[in-house]
Amino acid sequence: MTKALRLRDKWIYGSGDLGFSLTSTILTVYFALYLTDVVGVSPAIAALAFFIGSTWDYINDPIVGYISDRTRTRWGRRRPFLLFGAIPFGLTFALLWWQPPIHDPLMLGFYYAFIYALFDTAASFVYMPFYALTPELTDDYDERTGLTSTRMFFSILGGLIAFTVPIWMVDGFHPEHAGNVLRMGAIFGLISVLPLFLVFWGTRERPEFIQKKETLGVRESLRVTFHNRPFIFGLIMFMFNGVTMSIIEVMLLYFVKYVVQREDQSDLIMATIFVVAMAALPLWELISRRLNKRWAYIIGIAFLAVVLLVLSSLNAQTGLTFILVLSVLAGIGVSAMHVLPWAIIPDAIEYGELQNGDRQEGMFYSMITLAQKVASSIAVPLALLVLQSSGYVANSLKQPESAVQGIRMVTGPIPAFTLMLGILFTLLFPLGRENYQNITRQLEERRKAAQEDEP
Repeated sequence: MTKALRLRDKWIYGSGDLGFSLTSTILTVYFALYLTDVVGVSPAIAALAFFIGSTWDYINDPIVGYISDRTRTRWGRRRPFLLFGAIPFGLTFALLWWQPPIHDPLMLGFYYAFIYALFDTAASFVYMPFYALTPELTDDYDERTGLTSTRMFFSILGGLIAFTVPIWMVDGFHPEHAGNVLRMGAIFGLISVLPLFLVFWGTRERPEFIQKKETLGVRESLRVTFHNRPFIFGLIMFMFNGVTMSIIEVMLLYFVKYVVQREDQSDLIMATIFVVAMAALPLWELISRRLNKRWAYIIGIAFLAVVLLVLSSLNAQTGLTFILVLSVLAGIGVSAMHVLPWAIIPDAIEYGELQNGDRQEGMFYSMITLAQKVASSIAVPLALLVLQSSGYVANSLKQPESAVQGIRMVTGPIPAFTLMLGILFTLLFPLGRENYQNITRQLEERRKAAQEDEP
């Protein structure tokens, strides 16, 4: 067993998620609104651009995970990607918010699809190795929850900033503010690069994993990954979690703007959700230690599903106080949604090593991020197509009742349903604290025996 991580190590590693959270949240929340209300393409073309751009990761993520597993340098397996991939990551994000001198809507759709795919490629080369560092920094069951909680603090902080500051910087997503949008993209692209350099200089991988030689090829790595039963249940749980999160992020501003009609107070509403989510992180870590990660997740997600159903019943006459109360409750559930899935998944890696004698952190995390991308590439376009079919009119002061009902349905009942599906697979997740600790003891004995056998 590895020794307890220092608080400094947790905070340095966790800070790396700030940039990923900023870029992914800004992209999910504002990109569709930018395409429909600033660039001026239809929701259907925006859905096409999003789908084409994001589906490239179906191929991209597993390749990057495989390369990361087999990289050997004096800096380790994962950290060199953070050093050399940071600048392309920030630059391609900024390009997403540039409006080219193209007037044909379909060609605009293909341009943004291409830039989206380019950004996703650059992002994969930094976030995949970053995520794979989690099980390499500690193998303690509860220590991983603490490490993930620290990372999720920065993730939720990034979400808070991403939901509130861009609104202020852009001053309304309207065609005349295209320059403001580009400036926002460039600034956040730069900010998102900086934590990656900090993680590179401030973390160290466990030496036994840096030196270990991997022997599995791509097909064998995929076969081993998909024969890991705990991982498969965790992967499906992650997919439903990703579908829900993507839908909520892309639709929440539409909901605030057109259903409860409080666009001028959207920053207050978003800030309430994310500040509470950050404050609730210790709560879920405590529940996880008292029960286990699986039951903590089930409690938190069931709670969030109920809150979303109540939220979808609101209208323009609902008072701000009641909206803020629901925002507080939603923040508690969002906190569980952020931290617990990421704390559960690393435990499946030791299970796989015990079964097969091989660690596949990069491949495992590539499948996790792929599941999220698949979920997002399907959920976001479908949400936009609901807008298209319901009669949504960009920048209209008053939406048709059909559009309001469509936004309400996609904000509440649909994500609540996908959350409940995720709970079903979480119930089947076979690793708890006791059997996981038994696995780590066996692995520790195996590693000691292997060291003793070395000449």
